[in-house]
Amino acid sequence: MDGKYWNQKIETMPRQDIKNYQLQKLKEQINYCYEKSRFYRKKFDDANLKPQDIQTLDDMQKIPFTTKGDLKDNYPFGMVVVSPDEIIEVHASSGTTGNPIIGAYTQNDMDVWQELMARSIYTTGGRAQDIINIAYGYGLFTGGFGFHYGAQKIGAKIVPASCGMTQRQIKLIKDLEVTMLACTPSFAVYLSETMAHEGIDPKKDLKLKRGLFGAEPWSSKIQERIECEMGIEAFDIYGLTELCGPGVSIECEEHAGLHIWEDHFIVETIDPYTGEVLPEGREGELVFTTLTKTGMPMLRYRTRDISKIDISACRCGRTHARMARVSGRSDDMLIIRGVNIFPSQIEQAVMSFSELATQYLIVVDRPGALDTFAVKVELSEKAVKSNQFNRNTLKSDIQKRIHIITGISADVEIVSPGELPRADGKAKRVLDMRKGKM
Repeated sequence: MDGKYWNQKIETMPRQDIKNYQLQKLKEQINYCYEKSRFYRKKFDDANLKPQDIQTLDDMQKIPFTTKGDLKDNYPFGMVVVSPDEIIEVHASSGTTGNPIIGAYTQNDMDVWQELMARSIYTTGGRAQDIINIAYGYGLFTGGFGFHYGAQKIGAKIVPASCGMTQRQIKLIKDLEVTMLACTPSFAVYLSETMAHEGIDPKKDLKLKRGLFGAEPWSSKIQERIECEMGIEAFDIYGLTELCGPGVSIECEEHAGLHIWEDHFIVETIDPYTGEVLPEGREGELVFTTLTKTGMPMLRYRTRDISKIDISACRCGRTHARMARVSGRSDDMLIIRGVNIFPSQIEQAVMSFSELATQYLIVVDRPGALDTFAVKVELSEKAVKSNQFNRNTLKSDIQKRIHIITGISADVEIVSPGELPRADGKAKRVLDMRKGKM
């Protein structure tokens, strides 16, 4: 370890060495799954496939996908491939319907997770002298504990605040001279708004330097606003309960994509509708294969997250492939009047206007034969105080911008500051009232 890298040998490994290493680990993981997992043995047998049929990385395409439905159907421990006494920790997704997605960890899995989180925090500039306020949820959600384990590994001081208790968190951030903040982007925005209400200037009154934000899609415009209002450098972090939790990929100081730790994961992008593997650089659904998991290994797991991959050299010196910021989820896509729309497109439109806050709500309904499409947006307090805008003109401009980006017209409602609901976890951006309607 030097001043820049947590593990320089691994993080700067030549691309061909990464591929050779991945192929070796892939063969080991496939053999492990075929021998230990009834689920994967059946998957292989049904596809008339044997482990020895996978001789190259391209041969991975022969392996059937694993889906969220598979995990729900095998709830709680049908995907676990070790004996019960080897599982030392269990986490679960925050799903709201049906069985949750379980993540079961062996000691090896915990060690890997902690190592990846330490590497990720270190990549953003986190060091032993930092004080990290962790405002992700603890408990079954992987966010809080993932950051906790990684911060422990690098020797940083930890404030395990969890989510909620906004005013108290702000007090602790100030009084304990916290230097790093870890939470969802939505909660970071809420913290910033609350600080402004209470007369706290983060740039003058706090010691915050960096923020590590994830667990939900967020745009570069949101990132710019957080950095501007809080006076910090913001980093995007990515992970899934199904893979390990946070720590699958992280932005470096170049902010040119999130480095995927390819010594532990193989990533593909596919057409979310046909399943066809897409070439590098094409946007599609991310598919991950774990290389080192021993409790619940995943082969070609469909994440539903939309992104694209870049394997070109990064100026930071790290050679691991980078994924673009997740633009949305294929299962979050709305079909409105026959047009495919992602909430991130609406966010892009909303963030084009300095008069608006970061909050918005998409409301879709079908009161008759046709869909209705409305977007509620919220004025910023600064805009209200200055009163240097025309509401009707602003509304018309927002409608035009949404039409340019999505191709369809929306009813726009401008509401007062603080009127739309806030979240201390993942933001809820869509209210689809068509569900259950014919």
